[in-house]
Amino acid sequence: MAERQLASRREADEWIEAGWVKVNGQVAVLGQRIQGHERIEVDPAARRQQQRRVTLLLHKPMGYVSGQAEDGYQNASTLITESRRWAQDRSLPWHPAHGRGLAPAGRLDIDSTGLLVLTQDGRIARLLIGEDSDVEKEYLVRVQPKAPGAFRSEDIALLRHGLSLDGQALKPAKVSWANEDQLRFVLKEGRKRQIRRMCEMVGLNVVGLKRVRIGSVVLGPLPVGQWRYLRDTERF
Repeated sequence: MAERQLASRREADEWIEAGWVKVNGQVAVLGQRIQGHERIEVDPAARRQQQRRVTLLLHKPMGYVSGQAEDGYQNASTLITESRRWAQDRSLPWHPAHGRGLAPAGRLDIDSTGLLVLTQDGRIARLLIGEDSDVEKEYLVRVQPKAPGAFRSEDIALLRHGLSLDGQALKPAKVSWANEDQLRFVLKEGRKRQIRRMCEMVGLNVVGLKRVRIGSVVLGPLPVGQWRYLRDTERF
């Protein structure tokens, strides 16, 4: 198949395993030898699978990095396996090609958990992390004052607007109390460890951080360490 430029060797193996290849009208099997003059047919489903770029939603656990692996910590993309797919996701049939070429559309640091988007589609990546991105990201953040009196009620206004990081003013944010020890942040940018650094500037330590929404796509009941496909009906 590779010699006839029907597919790469890897694709050929995957298509044969999926039953999408026939030799002289008979379903091919891996390792099958032919003379070279046989008729090889490829099911159109293989081409559709090849052309489709998927976007996956992962509930990232703590201890995984969203970008390049570092200091012995694994990349979150290593969790994209068939066995870790959420059992309630029936949107698409799994294919090994869906686990390759995935790029994180936004960072989520090693100490944080929650919704992480991994995509093969550059359009999705640009929408979420491009310079002109205006997509909201929502976080639940458990906090503790560094010391008695370190955090004042008026500091909420400062978290909403007025702080700068690395010499650059931050965009306005929506910040409110979700409960007595948890803040809700809604941001339209994603500087490195931004929420943790913002909280530190107003006398708060972050003891837990979870991303629960990106645009109109919510984390919902997706279990920690599992993933699902972005559905055709969902839009960021």
